[in-house]
Amino acid sequence: MGDSNEAAAPSPPRQLFPPGFPGPPDTTAALLPWLTPETYWPALSEATAALPAPVAVLELQALRFNAADLLRRAGGVPLRIASKSLRVRGVIEALLQLPGFQGVFGYTLPEALWLAEQCTDVLVGYPSTDRAALTRLLGDERLAARVTLMVDDESQLDLVDALAPAGKRPEVRICLDVDASWQAPALGFIGTRRSPLHTPDDAVGLGRRIAARPGFRLVGLMMYEAQVAGVGDAVPGAGPMNVLMRHLQPRSMAELLDRRQLIAGRLRELCPLEFVNGGGTGSVEATRADPAVTEITAGSGLFGGHLFDNYRAFTPAPAAAYAFDVVRRPTSDTATVLGGGWIASGPPGPSRAPRPVWPPDLRFLPREGAGEVQTPLRGAVAGTLHPGDRVWFRHAKSGEPAEHFNEYQVVDRGKIVGTLPTYRGEGKAFL
Repeated sequence: MGDSNEAAAPSPPRQLFPPGFPGPPDTTAALLPWLTPETYWPALSEATAALPAPVAVLELQALRFNAADLLRRAGGVPLRIASKSLRVRGVIEALLQLPGFQGVFGYTLPEALWLAEQCTDVLVGYPSTDRAALTRLLGDERLAARVTLMVDDESQLDLVDALAPAGKRPEVRICLDVDASWQAPALGFIGTRRSPLHTPDDAVGLGRRIAARPGFRLVGLMMYEAQVAGVGDAVPGAGPMNVLMRHLQPRSMAELLDRRQLIAGRLRELCPLEFVNGGGTGSVEATRADPAVTEITAGSGLFGGHLFDNYRAFTPAPAAAYAFDVVRRPTSDTATVLGGGWIASGPPGPSRAPRPVWPPDLRFLPREGAGEVQTPLRGAVAGTLHPGDRVWFRHAKSGEPAEHFNEYQVVDRGKIVGTLPTYRGEGKAFL
């Protein structure tokens, strides 16, 4: 998908971010076109009219707005780019040229090795048991100096040594993943099930064993507050849950601030940490307030998946979107598009479904939802749609749509100014 034999050969846009970006903020309506959806979405339809559906776009003004807003929210704390939330190498590399963005947060070791051919600082966000990728890392001093592995169990180090023992390979950079969830009074566990390490003694115990182990160097600490970064506090129709989140999240961050500072301080007594990583798009302000944190991971806020509309602290622009064409009209108030069932990962439910955003007020049929090859949409406007008309969607998340497209059309002020290949378009499928 995203291929077109009729269109001109793909070419990268000349410049995603101009010199001096972001510069002084300017919020005039002309520079925030998505705030007038009645012109924004039809302009994307016009720009892509010659291309077959499904078609994906990156709107350049919206992308620039989101990047500038993340930098503003970070308040000078460096941002590490979450690659899984983009999956477009051209955007990642352009962001790394901007002051304020520093390093990549990858999601698999093969991806990290691929990115590290150009990027000098790639943190693998999750433990890896990919023996082929580990063998490649252990046989290449240049890559070993650029890639940092994530661990939370000493057996993960045993796997590395089984492939190439210390003294017969480059030193391996290690980041310790420590659980940032909160044991809330009465409610219990709040967060995501990640690392088995939770207490300072847990973290320092493993940190001490890493520091004493030949062939490894502990360079970083990560503690990801998913219960704040990944859970909105202004979800439409979820009043009681929003109230609960607004109560829980500040208390969770207060507990984490004390615990993370203690862990980071004690680890620094063992070795000079290069970084302490925390946060995500949804928690930038709260995470930057932690003096122990030296960098914040962010990615979803750049493309603006609709899950991130549900926060009080910020409002991302819909930089990434995709469209399907109407192919038939089964009833007078129903229009069916070809495709549509690109459901986001996470707990199944309406929040993980793509959202039809233009024409307005279209909705899924309750008994069908978003279909694998066809999606019927109902609403008053459906009666005015005909085969060939374009319907725009936003995905719940930001990076997952790239698994369905070979390229994004980069649109600036209603014109296609270039294309950017996705990971898929470069022949890569990492997970």
